[in-house]
Amino acid sequence: MFEITTQSVALPDGREITIETGHLARQADGAVVVRLGDAMLLATVVSSKDAKEGVDFLPLSVDYQEKFASAGRIPGSFQRREGRLGDHEILISRLVDRALRPIFPADYHADTQVMITLISSDPDVQPDALAALAASSALAVSNIPFNGPISEVRVAKIDGQYHINPKTADIERATMDLIVAATEKDICMVEGEMSECQESEMLEAMKVAHEAIKIQCRAQKELEAKVGKTEKRQYNHETHDEDLRAAVRTGTYDKIYEVAARQNPSKKGRSEAFKAVRDEYIATLPEGANISLVKTYFHDLESEASRRLVLDERARLDGRKLDQIRPIMAEAGYLPGPHGSALFTRGETQSLTTVTLGTKTDEQIVDQAMYEGYNKFLLHYNFPGFSTGEVKPNRGVGRREVGHGNLAHRSLKKVLPSGEDNPYTIRIVSDILESNGSSSMATVCAGTMALMDAGIKIKAPVAGIAMGLISDGDKYAVLSDILGDEDHLGDMDFKVTGTEKGIVACQMDLKVEGLSYDVLAQALEQARAGRLHILGEMAKGIAEVRSDLKPHAPRAVVIKIDTNQIGAIIGPGGKVVQDIQKDSGAVVNIDEHDNAGWVSIFATSKESMDRAVSRVKGIVAVPEVGETYVGKVKTIQPFGAFVEFMPGKDGLLHISEIKWERLETMDGVLQVGEEITVKLVDVDKKTGKYRLSRKALLPKPENKNV
Repeated sequence: MFEITTQSVALPDGREITIETGHLARQADGAVVVRLGDAMLLATVVSSKDAKEGVDFLPLSVDYQEKFASAGRIPGSFQRREGRLGDHEILISRLVDRALRPIFPADYHADTQVMITLISSDPDVQPDALAALAASSALAVSNIPFNGPISEVRVAKIDGQYHINPKTADIERATMDLIVAATEKDICMVEGEMSECQESEMLEAMKVAHEAIKIQCRAQKELEAKVGKTEKRQYNHETHDEDLRAAVRTGTYDKIYEVAARQNPSKKGRSEAFKAVRDEYIATLPEGANISLVKTYFHDLESEASRRLVLDERARLDGRKLDQIRPIMAEAGYLPGPHGSALFTRGETQSLTTVTLGTKTDEQIVDQAMYEGYNKFLLHYNFPGFSTGEVKPNRGVGRREVGHGNLAHRSLKKVLPSGEDNPYTIRIVSDILESNGSSSMATVCAGTMALMDAGIKIKAPVAGIAMGLISDGDKYAVLSDILGDEDHLGDMDFKVTGTEKGIVACQMDLKVEGLSYDVLAQALEQARAGRLHILGEMAKGIAEVRSDLKPHAPRAVVIKIDTNQIGAIIGPGGKVVQDIQKDSGAVVNIDEHDNAGWVSIFATSKESMDRAVSRVKGIVAVPEVGETYVGKVKTIQPFGAFVEFMPGKDGLLHISEIKWERLETMDGVLQVGEEITVKLVDVDKKTGKYRLSRKALLPKPENKNV
């Protein structure tokens, strides 16, 4: 009944990936199950037979989803079922989309849907490194036109060595964690984070990753041959008029090039000038001319002229040199209300970024199939329509915003203080007010400055830059700080973020084949120079972390305690910690990790903080024999009084230790609630009971025998 075909791929460490088709989802155009260990991903692909009328692009959708059942878990949502894709799943979907999209034929415009589902998980296997392999394999066993195969792998530098698709526990020690996508010939996508690595390390990691990808691509070709899907479906999704194309070139190219060569620094000015040439030409056309095709050909010529300007004259649309950065204006503390803020403007790109400091109760609850926990660092990126002068309905966060925000998040988390040096939940929000190229890099710069303005002691400032490439096979030009136009018409979008010492995150998409590592090395070196320049401009806005937090920001004190003291601070049913918060006005959070208890106290005034700290320290302090304490009389007995000399700690003040004079009775000597100064003179080692003395602090009468 089933005609099952399998293909295996060996990883460098000896583990084996298997690709199986013909068993599941047989009505899809292509379907495979990819397995590594106990991790299994089902990838399906379906494409319409014909393109919709008027569509001149590839309507590709890629959805990656992790089923909670794959890890033996029930979702924690109210509905107790999988809902819309979470940010984690969107980011993996984007990784696959960015690798696949450029490999489809440029003239293929049929609706195409790729779905990748984690159906069985393995704690030792990270499924994001297998998702693109699964998607490409599904395309390989289908008859859908595709110029692949491609694959993606994770390459991590662990203990000084490069590892392909390492086990989950080992990734925690990695100083570099990259996802690299490629065909058998060329790298097409890179994304990841690192700990201030050098440019040469990154290039070396990409080479190691590509060697592993080549093996996976060859395995897909063998699988394709086994199932007999080497012949792909015929299609015709574009209709052209070559005479009209030639006429548009004759009538407009020189004028288009003239507009490009004016090197107008204004995006709006350039757009209006190009549009004027187009409209002037359209006005000369006879009735019935195919205006849609005219606009398509005009757009192609606009790109061609702009590219020739760069390659032939080494000049750019806005008049800059190839490695020149646009003018930068960096302002810290622009907004008085937030805990930290910055306004970063580079050319026609502008980010207004804020930092909010919260407590442990503000942490984000993370409920994923393979991970559940808390997140105390949030970064949200917003890209409203007005930033590009467009009318765009505000319908929530799109995938692009999630992806760009994640790149900035990865960059800034690398320099945040750790452990008790950072007790806060931190939320950064970047609102893009104007955009003409690389707003995500503006977010990194503004985010750094806003953190410094908030008084967060980051390890080092981080800056980001977007690099571009234009190549015709013979000539090439590497562009620093690309415009939106240069991103659209160029062959590479390479975003690099880092400190003065090295790279901390990157995101690269290539649209050209045969890019050499020498060109990539030049792009990385040019990016380093640009990054250092931008860091210098940022320092003009804020050179050092603020010495203190804003007056209205929560102060934080972290106290490390023994784990056996946690219960004393919490109290029965939380009574003690609630009383501390009520009495002081501070927020007190208690956590346990690293074999210790951690008490985080947040307050907006010194008085509130001091009161809460005093209460906590009083509870966890260890009584010392010989020390003096101010205590409160709790009860009076015929033989003496019990005095609370530390929070939760009572000691016996015997009648003989109250005064040097002999007391016959306790009547009228002390009152319940009275505060007295006592000395701890002994602790019973067996019972742990405390013995106090008051007379030891009083002058000894001269007529009293020792």
